[in-house]
Parts: sequence; structure tokens; C-alpha cells
Amino acid sequence: MADLNRRRAIGLSVYYVLVYMILFLNTRSFSVVGQGENVVAQLCANDLSSFLPVPYSNLSDYKCRAVWNTYILRVSRSADNVLTCVLSAAYTTGWVGIGFSKDGMMIGASAMVGWIGKEGRANIKQYYLRGFTPSNVIPDKGELQLTNVPPAVVINGATIYLAFQLKVEEVQKSQPILLAFGTKTPAHHQLSVHDDKTAILYDFSGASWDNINTPSSVDNVLYLRRNHGVLAIIGWGVLLPAGAIVARYLRHRDPLWYYLHVSIQFVGFIIGLATVVAGKVVYERMHAMVPTHRGIGFFVLVLSILQIMAFFLRPDRDSKIRRYWNLYHHWFGRLALFMAALNILLGIQAGGGVRSWNIVYAFILSVILVTVIILEVLLQRENLRNHIHQHFR
Repeated sequence: MADLNRRRAIGLSVYYVLVYMILFLNTRSFSVVGQGENVVAQLCANDLSSFLPVPYSNLSDYKCRAVWNTYILRVSRSADNVLTCVLSAAYTTGWVGIGFSKDGMMIGASAMVGWIGKEGRANIKQYYLRGFTPSNVIPDKGELQLTNVPPAVVINGATIYLAFQLKVEEVQKSQPILLAFGTKTPAHHQLSVHDDKTAILYDFSGASWDNINTPSSVDNVLYLRRNHGVLAIIGWGVLLPAGAIVARYLRHRDPLWYYLHVSIQFVGFIIGLATVVAGKVVYERMHAMVPTHRGIGFFVLVLSILQIMAFFLRPDRDSKIRRYWNLYHHWFGRLALFMAALNILLGIQAGGGVRSWNIVYAFILSVILVTVIILEVLLQRENLRNHIHQHFR
């Protein structure tokens, strides 16, 4: 009875922690704080007529918004669905780009990229983003329908301006836009890997210009996406494997192994749940089409919930069904850990395959695998030694 009451108390505590976590993650940094109107007004008030060519310099109906960091996007829409776009950003060297995506992802998008070469020559080209590596970013290809008006790139002070016209069949109210820059000057029109990037939703219809994502909301989504990845690695990639390692290789320290295993797994589960909640909000904000990553994420969550239920449904050691419970608990747990590791890799790739993330997670996986191999060898040697000792006793 005391053991049952203790489990109920633990279950109630976990319930309150989960409720608090869900409420916290749904209300915390998901709020949007608009950028000061005076700052935006100053950035948008610059006179373009003194340095941009016609027709980019003589349009009076530009809708101007700050979209990310120092990035300012001016858009004018004609009656025949021609979009005149001017993107400006602080510039020292390298390249600046704006991409148009169907689903908010890099692969399959088309982008306009501009830079000033080392010899001082201005360059602006359309690129097709076939993949994440530089060799898959194809110059002079893409699905953007440029008009006969030549695109332009101009430096004015410390700001670069990319100007171009697009002919669109239908003006989108919620168009995924990719923004990125690289600090290395392209060689032979080959872009270097971006140093930073983001994705936003932009309303080109003009029906509700105030619904355009501001820098704070963009940074908020980017911050949340980064936290989603960090939580996944900590919860699914570190804590839950550590709890499983404790359960298998620390059995000789009874009951310490059990309390460590339960504590680590509960903390890992809570962080894993926070990962799913953060991922759900990122998906709703960015409308990213990553069905495999999302599907595996929810599948792993279900497996984790089943593992938590196993704690409360654990039969006594003398029970006839204890053997089946052990099989269920062990193999469902291993499946959850394997699928979680796979999904972390898929998530890193969906986020752009940033090299630092790959290195960090590869290091974590290597440490876990080496630790498991060493402990498994020691365990098998100990089991063999005990078997021989019992056989000749």
C-alpha cells in the first residue's frame, strides 16, 4: 500500500509539472513585440531616387517594412500582379539574398542574391536552391518570373540594395520568404554557405500589411526553433539514453540504479514533451512542411508516454506477467531511443544542416556509443566470470 501511495504521489507531481510546462511553453516567449514605429519610419524614409535606377527609384507606393535584423523590404504591387521589390541590408562584404519558398524550406526555393565583387563590380543573380550544399545552389536557374526590367544591386553608404521585378500569377497573402547572408564573396558565382538565415511569412496582397512578421516576431520564431533543437538533444539525445544506460549497467547497485533510472527518465520525458510543444508552435508559425520529422516526433512521444505508463503498471517481481512487462518496457524503450536519434538528425537537416549542430550531435552520439560498447564488454565479461564460478563451484 505504501508503495502504491508513493507511486500515486509521484504521478500527481509529474502531472502538475507537465501541466505547468505546457502552459509555460504556450505563453512564454511566443508573444510578439513590434519594433518601434519611429525606427522603421527612419529606415524606410531613405530617398531611393538618388542612387537606384528607374523604375525602382520613382515608385511612390512602396510598402516598407523591417523584416529581419537590418533587412528592410520595400514592395510595390501593380494591377497586373507585377511585384517591384527592393531589399536593403547593412553590408560590408559577402552576399545578401532573399528567397521565395513554397513551404518555408530551403530545398526547392528560388532566390535573388546580390553582392559586390572584390573588383568592385555589382552582381545580382537568380539561384535555384536544389540542396543544402554550395554545389546544389545553381546560378541562373530558378522559378522566379523576372520581368524585362533588369535587376539591380547598388551600394549606398554602408547599405546594399537589391532591386528586382517579379511577375506572379497570384499574389500570396502568406508567402514564405527566406532571408540569408554570407560573409565570403562568391567566386565564379558560387555562393558560400550562409552565416545566418531566417524564414518569415510575408503578405504580398496588401490586404493586411500590418500582419507582416516584424524582426521581433521573426527572432522569436528563430529563437523558438533553436530551443526546440536544444531541448530535443538534451532530452531525447542525452538524458533518456543516460537513463537507459543506468538501468542496464548499474544493476549491481540496487536500489540506487532504480531511483536514478526513474528520476532521469522522468526529467528526460518532461524535456521531451517540451520539445514537442515547442516544435508544434514552430510549425504553426512557419508552416514548415516536414511531415516525416513531425510524424516520427509524435510517434516517439507516444512511445515515451507508454514508457511512463509502464512505471505505474509495473507488476511485482513474482508476477506471472512480469516477464512480458520486461520485454515490453525494454524493447519499446530501445525503439523510442533509436527513433528519437533518427529524428534529431532529420530535424538538423530540416533546419538547414548547420555544421555546428551536426558536429555537436555527432560528438554526443559517439560518446554514448563508446560508453555503451565499453560497459557492454565489461558486463559480458562479468557475466561470463560469474557463470564459470557457478559452474565449478
